[in-house]
Amino acid sequence: MSRSAGAARRVLVAIPYLWLGLFFLLPFAIVLRMALSDAATALPPYAPHFEGPGQLGAFLAALDLENLQLLFADALYWQSYLTSLRIAALTTLSALMIGYPLAYAMAAAPRRWQGLLVLLVILPFWTSFLIRVYAWAGILRPDGLLDAALMGLGLTSEPLRLLNTEAAVLIGMVYSYLPFMVLPLYATLQKLDPSLLEAAADLGATPAAAFRTVTLPLSLPGILAGAALVFIPAIGEFVIPDLLGGPETGMIGKVLWTEFFSNRDWPLASAVAIVLLLVLVLPLALLQRWQMARAGRAGDGP
Repeated sequence: MSRSAGAARRVLVAIPYLWLGLFFLLPFAIVLRMALSDAATALPPYAPHFEGPGQLGAFLAALDLENLQLLFADALYWQSYLTSLRIAALTTLSALMIGYPLAYAMAAAPRRWQGLLVLLVILPFWTSFLIRVYAWAGILRPDGLLDAALMGLGLTSEPLRLLNTEAAVLIGMVYSYLPFMVLPLYATLQKLDPSLLEAAADLGATPAAAFRTVTLPLSLPGILAGAALVFIPAIGEFVIPDLLGGPETGMIGKVLWTEFFSNRDWPLASAVAIVLLLVLVLPLALLQRWQMARAGRAGDGP
């Protein structure tokens, strides 16, 4: 390999690391530095400030873990984390239960219709996210479309009053993030070899057994990808709980917004964000490790 080709290869390899350093590691270091600081009536609203290399020791000595300790000592914060985890998990499970049959039907449809079906799935993205959430507020309010339809059909005698409840938040989040579950599942299911199901049928497997032993295991990468794409943004969601939820729907995204913009406690808000990031990194690391192990087993196969 020539010297110029080796230099070009090193540059190409360095670009992703440079991108990662500038847009992930550097912002993470800045947020971590604020999380270890104290709130102050100043601009920026935290202290201590780095005065120069000569004051590095004093600067590091002034940093502390007080904000991180407060998150675990105050029930408001750790209960918000638990609520966010529960709602995000329910959102992911509900999206999977709705999205898997939908993606399966899309993959099984004639090829000439599949493009149109994909377009229908992504069509809501052409409308503002905020407008779509506001539309659900109009649908779920006591005199909204849902209650009017149910009462008109004689299914209920009084309004359900879903707005400002956890159920409304769950409905809004499942609706908003369902395409993120459907599209990876469709991409995985669409690539499955139909001859595998034919072979299972020839060996005496019923359609249910063939689905359980062939389709479901082979679609697991799509399930995991869709679950990650839904769970990660859902756990930090702010807009949907703020517009559709009530006071009891204390998700961590709403707490983060309150600390940063209302209370102007940037260090505490940064600590909330740091812990949220650590909560998300663990399942992502486990998913990456599983994928690498699965790829290794596939590479070792015959």
